[in-house]
Amino acid sequence: MSHIQVQDDQGVRIISFNRPEKRNALDLNMYKLLTEYLIAGEADNDIRAFMLHGQHNCFTSGNDVADFLKNSELDQNHPTVRFLFCLLELKKPLVAAVSGAAVGIGTTLLLHCDLVYADSSAKFQLPFVNLALVPEAGASLLLPELVGYQKAAELLLLGESFDAKTAYKLNMINDIIEQDALLSYALGQAKKLAAQPPQALQITRQLMRPHKNRVQHQMHKELEQFSARLKSAEAQSRFQAFLQK
Repeated sequence: MSHIQVQDDQGVRIISFNRPEKRNALDLNMYKLLTEYLIAGEADNDIRAFMLHGQHNCFTSGNDVADFLKNSELDQNHPTVRFLFCLLELKKPLVAAVSGAAVGIGTTLLLHCDLVYADSSAKFQLPFVNLALVPEAGASLLLPELVGYQKAAELLLLGESFDAKTAYKLNMINDIIEQDALLSYALGQAKKLAAQPPQALQITRQLMRPHKNRVQHQMHKELEQFSARLKSAEAQSRFQAFLQK
């Protein structure tokens, strides 16, 4: 069974992480499939919106560290890099439903979503500095703009986990929904988006994101530093300790 599952429902492409035995940690093949499903959905006129989710107890625990370290040359063809820039280039709206852990990319990808809903079990974390790395997905720009510099510094420099109530107060999620209703509620919102006039919807999204080129530039800067940090002695030490746990 694929670790990324896809289903189309009334104009919404539903993409789910399906690797519960690894807490939905994303390996390179999962990144490849995510990008392929998003690009194909962009080209399909019957698809009007996207929705991402995991299981009821885990959105994603972030990168599969062992797999990532085997393929750590972050050029433009790297599956992770392609996925990050695919998120930035999406023309159609993206909705996320978050339950349980949303670590690293599990939190930064939400900064590219239009609507984000979580249940009370959601735990967000940006542990890049903890691993002697730097943020990705434009988070070093998008997060301070969204929550303010001091709060962004707290989340990125300390790398501590925070709950759904905190994420809601920081405007990182739209609402907190009961766990049993989370997926149906988020899907209902995605279907509302899919029912809107598509060109007006997509143009409005573009108008609301006037700094895309600046985000793209920041993402390139992040990747340059991320690549350098991966090879550093302090990062190697942190990764070895992480893998031994």
